[in-house]
Amino acid sequence: MKVYDMEGKEKGKTVLPRIFLSDPRPDIIRKVVVALQSHVLQPKGRDPMAGKRTSAESVGVGRGLARVPRVKGERHPRAGSGAFAPSTVKGRVTHPPTVGKTLRKRINRKERLVALFSAIAATASRDLVQRRGHIVDEVESFPLVVSDEVQDLSRTSEVRNLLAKIGVMKDLERARNREKSLSGKSRMRGKAKRFGVGPLLVVGEDKGIGRAARNLVGVDVIEAKNLNVQLLAPGTDAGRLTVWSESALKIMDQFYSKG
Repeated sequence: MKVYDMEGKEKGKTVLPRIFLSDPRPDIIRKVVVALQSHVLQPKGRDPMAGKRTSAESVGVGRGLARVPRVKGERHPRAGSGAFAPSTVKGRVTHPPTVGKTLRKRINRKERLVALFSAIAATASRDLVQRRGHIVDEVESFPLVVSDEVQDLSRTSEVRNLLAKIGVMKDLERARNREKSLSGKSRMRGKAKRFGVGPLLVVGEDKGIGRAARNLVGVDVIEAKNLNVQLLAPGTDAGRLTVWSESALKIMDQFYSKG
């Protein structure tokens, strides 16, 4: 496999780990990504006495009134009005959420590894990368491997120039344009801002590129030892455009050769 330098020129070749030969399993990838997404959910519940702090009682039958609890008294502002029941104003919730509900989904270790191997192998397929929506017309070979000098980049302009020289600039612009189009639309209050998903940089050791690339919309930087399926397959769709460093490939071969 070709290895490119900081100028976008071929500097040599390397042997890909056999993990890139794994069979694609989109069903397991989807299952694992959904499980990982559930790990950030926070349990929430309601006060057991919410809507029940009232003197309301039902007056019974025979008065031509519905048998809902009603506030007692004569001079009370809400005297005679319904309370406590779910259908009344300020009444209790019919089926409130409870903190005891199981939100975190568990996943087997073997399934997690199979999903990770499949997501890594998908980064070496031009068809899967294009099917996911990335623009890779100027990328010569897959997977895209660069020299370890990428780990020492410390300026955003340097990372942008590297991505332009290896043919990834159009995809970077696509992610930025999607962010602009989404931000221009009216959003519901309290909803998170959405961004386009761009290239993923996998390095052996982060020596400054993480800070350098954090201002590029859609670009993520991760060390090989911390790689997970959610980064390789955002939204459960495998085939994210990924740039590997030489040392990252060696680490992948070292950690996952027995998988």
